[in-house]
Amino acid sequence: MVEPSRYGPDYHCVTVSRDVFEVRAHYVNLRPIGGGSYGIVCSAEDTLRGRKVAIKKITDVFDDLTDAKRILREMKLLRHLGTHENIINILDVILIPPNTTSFDDIYIVTDLMESDLERIISSTQTLSDAHFQYFLYQILRGTKFIHSANVLHRDLKPSNLLVNSNCDLSICDFGLARGVELMHNEDLTEYVVTRWYRAPELLTDCQNYGNPVDMWAIGCIFAEMLRRRPFFTGKDPSDQLHMIVRVLGSPTADEMRFVTHEAAKKAITQHGFYPKRPLNEYFPDANPLAIDLLARMLKFSPDERITVTQALEHPYLAQLHNAADEPVCHAPFNFDFERESLDQGIEMPKEELQRYVYLESLAIHSGDTCDYATPGVGDNVDMGDDVLMHDDLHDNDPFLRADGSILMH
Repeated sequence: MVEPSRYGPDYHCVTVSRDVFEVRAHYVNLRPIGGGSYGIVCSAEDTLRGRKVAIKKITDVFDDLTDAKRILREMKLLRHLGTHENIINILDVILIPPNTTSFDDIYIVTDLMESDLERIISSTQTLSDAHFQYFLYQILRGTKFIHSANVLHRDLKPSNLLVNSNCDLSICDFGLARGVELMHNEDLTEYVVTRWYRAPELLTDCQNYGNPVDMWAIGCIFAEMLRRRPFFTGKDPSDQLHMIVRVLGSPTADEMRFVTHEAAKKAITQHGFYPKRPLNEYFPDANPLAIDLLARMLKFSPDERITVTQALEHPYLAQLHNAADEPVCHAPFNFDFERESLDQGIEMPKEELQRYVYLESLAIHSGDTCDYATPGVGDNVDMGDDVLMHDDLHDNDPFLRADGSILMH
């Protein structure tokens, strides 16, 4: 049901599953597609841009200042990163009430992606080695751009990798992202990522960490693709470490140099010695080159882990790798807006957060974004006959088979 808005003809109210979306009038045909972090998500048609979009509604934004800060961080980061094919594109931000810093609700408008990698991995859809290569390549390509801005994503996992029916992939959810130079200031109290994708240096409470944490997470995601289920599934941080050591083998003294906490050392060594086992024992049907790359990602020591640029250059991705089409960000992202609160260990005041979000929404709505990525990552990729494609996407299709049949509901 569509009704007029109290804020004039530029807005309208759309009832979606007993929830009212008060959005700009050029967003029509809203349909629920699920709940994301912090809010409800709908698909919609954007008659102004002539494209389909996703709209996330976040109510009572400032009831939790930590969540509000994450939303602000994501808005600022996505605007800075600009248009990159493998990073979700923020198109619009709507504040209700509009034109004031005293707003309560936020609507964030992004590209519409029909599914995510978690749902695809857990589905019955047949995935070939070409799919694994293409998904992994896009994850790495997006991560290279993020890292070039001196940013760590810190929450890479299959559910934060959105995928459409052409197998195009976009990294989303930057609410836990951090600047590399801020890592030494943080006590990790805000860092609540799913432990299955957490690197050993995070599980051992190492304070000085960097890009390798994202590379470990990508390794876990890659293993999950190959295995079609999560690889390290510890019940708590200690159990997670135990699972990692059981698979990779007990680390040497050199590999454990970054571990300074005695409790962490005990968690690693308390179960005795585990010999190193070849990873192909866990993935007997995988491409040997895939196993080689995976082993370089899942190094216990962050100093020995492969970098994103090195991973893109690995022979496993030779058919996709093109350095000229793997751009870097124009400038490092500036985290100064939250540096003081991090240094002092205090929350940013509500009024300051509201002002930042208001100004950021104006910049995004006006189109003041950075566009430094090159187009066409998938233009010349031959995925073969089994590529997951569909010419006529429906609003609520979460993922589609190559023959057009619906894979998941």
